[in-house]
Amino acid sequence: MEIWQLVFLGIVILVVAECIREVRTFRVTRYQISSSKLKNGKRRKIVFLSDLHNCSYGKDNKKLLQAIRNEKPALILVAGDMIVGKEGATLKPAQDLMEQLPEICDTYYANGNHEQRMKQFSKESREAFETYKADLKRAGVHYLENEKAEVSWDGCSVEVSGLEVPDSVYEKFQKMALPKHYLEKTLGKADKSKYQILIAHNPVFMEDYLEWGADLIVSGHLHGGVARIPFWRGVITPQGGLFPKYSGEMTKVGDAFAVVSKGIGIHTIKLRFLNPTEMVVLHVGGTEE
Repeated sequence: MEIWQLVFLGIVILVVAECIREVRTFRVTRYQISSSKLKNGKRRKIVFLSDLHNCSYGKDNKKLLQAIRNEKPALILVAGDMIVGKEGATLKPAQDLMEQLPEICDTYYANGNHEQRMKQFSKESREAFETYKADLKRAGVHYLENEKAEVSWDGCSVEVSGLEVPDSVYEKFQKMALPKHYLEKTLGKADKSKYQILIAHNPVFMEDYLEWGADLIVSGHLHGGVARIPFWRGVITPQGGLFPKYSGEMTKVGDAFAVVSKGIGIHTIKLRFLNPTEMVVLHVGGTEE
């Protein structure tokens, strides 16, 4: 075998090994976030999860649960797609995880497209989803479907909102826009005196979220772009778009922060490269002016 063939074979083996590693393990990604609206509050940790898709890390997700507990977070934010939205699909792995999170701290959950999809299947699937949601609420999860919740943060005014966007924006190979003033019509105007945390599964509409008045946006959906170009962007979206602007990073826009998770699980495309699954930890406090 020629030298170049050995080199090529070695590269292929390394790439395959890395792809396998990235779908079987997760890492913890940390970001620092500050706001003058929180200047009277101490810095706190927020664990942010998205796109589990019923994956498990260890029996009953013990490895993921332990990683969350180790952080001692003040809040947990969940940006949807914890389940797989298929007719007759089991919801158990996600439910088993989610029901344990309120034992750690206050947990806020907004739907992704897979949760939304379950509401449009057969009567049995709709009922299964409603049972899932009711069980999570009973366990203490704050389930936000186009709703807001007040959060206590050392006397600072903090509001968490969970947004659903229209199902049509998830169609393949379509570039959609939100209806005009969609967030105001859905959530009401953002109170600028409060620190506004917006859980919005789809990051494609980040400019709309920022215009609405969010101070911190957490999104997922794009799975980091499946593969990533180092120091730049993810490659492809689930809708077939290339090189999305927001796909798996933290971006500061003015005084606001947009955080997009690469996702803690995998789904249709069971492949990742230079794009490991992740649990995101946000260190949030008040030093920005």
